Amino acid sequence: MSTEFRKLLFEVSEALVTEELSALKFFSLDYVAKGTLEAIRDPKDLFEVLQERCMIGVGNLFFLKELLYRIHRIDLLTAHLGSSREEMERELQVPGRAQVSDYRQLLYGIAEDLTSENVQKVKFLLQGPLQKSKLQENASMLQVFLEMEINEIIKEDNLTMLKDILQGFRADLKKKIDAYEGKKREKYSREEVRYPVSVSVYPEEQGAKQYGEIYKMKNNPHGYCLIINNHIFKNRRHNREGTLQDGEAVKRVFKWLQFETVEYMDLEGKKIYDTVEEYSKKDHRNMDCFVCFIFSHGEKDKIKESDSSGHLEVDARPSTSIPDRADILIGMATVEDYLCYRSRRTGSVYIQSLCEMMELLCPQRVDLANILTEVNREVAKKDMEGFKQMPKITSTLLKLLIFEVPQ
Repeated sequence: MSTEFRKLLFEVSEALVTEELSALKFFSLDYVAKGTLEAIRDPKDLFEVLQERCMIGVGNLFFLKELLYRIHRIDLLTAHLGSSREEMERELQVPGRAQVSDYRQLLYGIAEDLTSENVQKVKFLLQGPLQKSKLQENASMLQVFLEMEINEIIKEDNLTMLKDILQGFRADLKKKIDAYEGKKREKYSREEVRYPVSVSVYPEEQGAKQYGEIYKMKNNPHGYCLIINNHIFKNRRHNREGTLQDGEAVKRVFKWLQFETVEYMDLEGKKIYDTVEEYSKKDHRNMDCFVCFIFSHGEKDKIKESDSSGHLEVDARPSTSIPDRADILIGMATVEDYLCYRSRRTGSVYIQSLCEMMELLCPQRVDLANILTEVNREVAKKDMEGFKQMPKITSTLLKLLIFEVPQ
């Protein structure tokens, strides 16, 4: 690393105060695990971590420029990075250029706009959902937002409680959240999936915005949605708390999408196999597709049955199986050799994100492969108590799979 670059980072870090460091850490949460950020007490340490994550470096200064712009340190932007407010505003208008998410920009803007009296009101109203120790007098609004995220009170696609809190005394900020949500919906509605073939073989689909052939989805029900959900194990320490919420979420979504949905609980190994085989032999001639979810502990190439033993605190590592025929899509909660995480209170990070995205994007005729890609992006951004999770898609689909939403 060049001496000049190190000097630049040193001079910028020396000019930052504690509140500004907190803001920079908040903006970096999509790229650095929460546990790592919590241990940082000096801007120089933050810059070291951002270099390790390849977010800043020699010849790669845009994220640093954006961070300084977001915290209104235009003086540092100008003096040390040769940029200006006007230049940053022009660059940030370029689609995909901004590295700080709209969600974090929104929360930071709200934190800036709240008066000290407002912050105390927010803390008072959160004394039920949050522990009192997390709402101390000196806790900043960004720290409160972070605790709300940790406890899943707010997240990028669900700001309902924050809106309810602000409605009573800062309706103007509630309207800011409404505008953010409207912009997010508009973004999804504008996005088009680009495929090399531009004409559908189905005349009734000619008006669709997507490019490429589309699988026929005209039957009711469209097919079976089979859920195998292992909750209770002989060793009670291995019980998968939160998995009932996953089952309910999947049943809600697929019943809405007109699937015949059935859930089997706590199956032993042979029974898992027999159940899947039973559904494979059913008459599917008047159906469009088949969906199967398996929720359990596991190891590479194995699923844990409900009489199993062994110490596991997280869910399955995926099998490396690749489908050997066309028209199959497999979505896995995590890539090989990594773990997937489940909240005992709200369910699996992956399944809950999947269900939320399907409810949001299916009405906008986004195909399943792109929905799963959006789920991958959402899950990869989350911080699971210092750990990260990266889902995986394996597909031999030949057409777009678009779920018909009942009118």
